[in-house]
Amino acid sequence: AGPEAVAVETRPTRSGEAGMAEDNEPNAKWLDAHYDPVANLFTFSSCVALADLQGDGENKLVVGDLGTGLYNMKLKVYKGTSMQSEHTLIDLPTAVISFLMDTNEPRTPAVAVASGPYIYIYKNLRPYFKFTLPPLEVNSVEQDVWNQAKEDRIDPLTLKEMLESLRDKGEVPLSVKSLRYLMLEPQEMEPFVHLHKTQPIKRQTVIACMAMLNKNMADEDAVGCLVVGTENMEVCILDPEAFTIQAKVGLPSVPVFLDVSGQFDVEFRIIVACRNGNIYIIRRDLKRPKHCIELNCQPVGLVRVNKNIVVGCGKETLHSYTQKGKKLWTVYLPAPIMTMGLMDHKSKGFQAVLVALGNSEVHLYRDKNLINVTKTQDVVTSLCFGKYGREDGTLIMTTKGGGLLVKILKRTAVFEEKDTSPGPPVAQSIKLNVPKKTKLYVDQTLRERENAVAMHRTFQMDLCRLRLSAARAYAKALENSMAPVSTDLAEPLKLNATVQGIGPSFKLTLNVQNMSAARPVIDLLVSFLYDQNLYSIRRSFFKIPMLVPGLMYPIETFVQCLSDKGISDIIKVFVLRAGNAAPLLTAHINMPVSEGLALG
Repeated sequence: AGPEAVAVETRPTRSGEAGMAEDNEPNAKWLDAHYDPVANLFTFSSCVALADLQGDGENKLVVGDLGTGLYNMKLKVYKGTSMQSEHTLIDLPTAVISFLMDTNEPRTPAVAVASGPYIYIYKNLRPYFKFTLPPLEVNSVEQDVWNQAKEDRIDPLTLKEMLESLRDKGEVPLSVKSLRYLMLEPQEMEPFVHLHKTQPIKRQTVIACMAMLNKNMADEDAVGCLVVGTENMEVCILDPEAFTIQAKVGLPSVPVFLDVSGQFDVEFRIIVACRNGNIYIIRRDLKRPKHCIELNCQPVGLVRVNKNIVVGCGKETLHSYTQKGKKLWTVYLPAPIMTMGLMDHKSKGFQAVLVALGNSEVHLYRDKNLINVTKTQDVVTSLCFGKYGREDGTLIMTTKGGGLLVKILKRTAVFEEKDTSPGPPVAQSIKLNVPKKTKLYVDQTLRERENAVAMHRTFQMDLCRLRLSAARAYAKALENSMAPVSTDLAEPLKLNATVQGIGPSFKLTLNVQNMSAARPVIDLLVSFLYDQNLYSIRRSFFKIPMLVPGLMYPIETFVQCLSDKGISDIIKVFVLRAGNAAPLLTAHINMPVSEGLALG
């Protein structure tokens, strides 16, 4: 390592030893190079990049600082542990990318900062070019309405009504000028119209995400094209020299995360996670995006590891999919995901996924295995792993409170393949040794393929017959009041029974309930029908004067088994209305076999 790397490694932490116990253990994988809790850096992973800006072999840290969210937005460049320079931004940065624009020597990359509808290009840390997204189509009716207001043919209130009508129709969204006008109070409308009526109407989209795609070579120092996702549901690929749009693809929703691979002139693949909870794939040979994965909630992070896609979701879960949309695994996390990043250590051929959680922990996953946990002093909001200074394995993090952490991977660090999180054993994930297919199995498979239609029809016919038989039996039970729930809406009753004892004497408890909301039921009778040669019931007839709605009324009696042959039968219970022979409901009680002996 060079002098800069040594300076990074040997600088003491500025927060003391608190919170770093795990990293100071003998088996810790990371060295604590630097921690500045008051660095005043507020950013996200998309706005952090590492680049050799001066061609001297030492990578600098480039950060798009969000400031307070309203002002003090800056582009900051760090060298080692100190800030080298800063540049003021006029709007919130969305993404920061370093890329090579040309093949000129020396090979120093440019820095692209996406902010609002613009991309600011910095070359040698000086403003070089500003790219503006093309304006969108303006609603012609909205244009005509403002022209009428300009000529004083309509008053401000009429203008507001006409603009609200256009907004509700929603065919073409209104311009920012019209939307701002609709937010005003009535007394503020007339001055606003006089001030802005001469200004042209513009509709401008903004950049939601940005990535870099190699143009025609796969080398690390190849010329790259910017890939931009916009709020009007499009992905655009820009030419690195002329900054014109080379390709444009529409999406069903707004893109929020991009991951690109390949070369634009040969073959490329762009994985796009959108706000509608779906992931799409854009390829050179496809005119439309291919729907790949439907998530069960919003994506909060997207990382590609080799050929697999790892997606972090809002429900504290981490999913892995193939590029064809097949789910490989799911990991449930102990806290919400704040940000995600790729740990690609090229010298060791090691790739893993870094996941920063809301409990101030950074988890490292290789496949579905949790192989390392790093505790931090604050919640991490951005991650970036790569070469910093002259040190290859550097992890740079910013925290929610504006702090800056720099950790360096030990050269002797070895990550075990086994999962360090508690859970089922590794053997559970090993595939079973499934025996080979037999000739009988193959013959049956061929028969099912050849007679698939006939077999399906037979199955459907049998299923329909079963449903018909069940429906007839149910209808018959309802007609004969054979069910334990009354079908009479005027007298909605419910009956259930419990049997207690081992015999020969049993306690039989009936629970009768009036399911009506407010209407009581009166003059009910309860009768039992049973085999008198097998059972004797102490009291086989009850009168129920009234059932109050909602209350459960227990009716208890005792059943004596008269047989010692170990047989049992059904006792039927009827609930009737006084003066009516048809029962309101019926219950069949399957009596248990008497296990006790009668004492003579």
